[in-house]
Amino acid sequence: MIEARQLTKIFTDKKRGAITAVENVSFTCQPGRIYGLLGANGAGKTTTLRMLATLLKPSSGSAVIAGHDAGTAPEQVRANVGFLAASTALYGRLTSREMIAYFGRLNGMPDDAIRARIQVLADELAMHDFLDRRCDKFSTGMKQKTSIARTLIHDPAVMIFDEPTLGLDVMTARSIVRFVRDCRDRGKTVIYSTHVMSEVEKLCDTIGIIHNGRLVAEGTLAQLQEKFGERDMEEIFVKAVGGEAALAAALNT
Repeated sequence: MIEARQLTKIFTDKKRGAITAVENVSFTCQPGRIYGLLGANGAGKTTTLRMLATLLKPSSGSAVIAGHDAGTAPEQVRANVGFLAASTALYGRLTSREMIAYFGRLNGMPDDAIRARIQVLADELAMHDFLDRRCDKFSTGMKQKTSIARTLIHDPAVMIFDEPTLGLDVMTARSIVRFVRDCRDRGKTVIYSTHVMSEVEKLCDTIGIIHNGRLVAEGTLAQLQEKFGERDMEEIFVKAVGGEAALAAALNT
């Protein structure tokens, strides 16, 4: 369902010149699987996901999503993808229900289908208590659940989550992790980007470690444990990126 083929993205900065944000990243993710993209801030996770979701054009390489080429058939890709960005904005004067319904209409859904789908998502994400409250009165967790629901209103086959639990309290984060797992169990194809090691261990069938825009390691948790001789995901990650000094240098770049 998802195939990234040597994706590369180079940005041009007036002062710094050409900056390679992502370099030759390739991986696949199948239905009923969660691919975890693990990396520190600035490693290239979000840029990679934006290319998959057709929000950015790659400088080179390609991606095929649900059988459609992201470069030549972006509209078909978008119809099959739900993309939750790391930072989202809600229109404060709308209720959660109105916000979700608006995105349903953008995806060409009839009103009866929107109403039914909102009920399903509200059940799955425990949203009924605030479904008819205005978004400007929401906690961070309520906003994130509304953002997830509007992203998935059209029930896409492919789901891309970029740091979905960032800034959330423990209980809300747990509910979202549980929801993502349920999506996998229903046969969805899921990419899950995070820097939270425990989430990767709990959720992901395959883990890709990205560092300085490159995919430096990939495999199941068991495969990575064997390769790097460590049981703890944090220790595996540090070894994969070249040690603590390399990680610190990248974070300070």
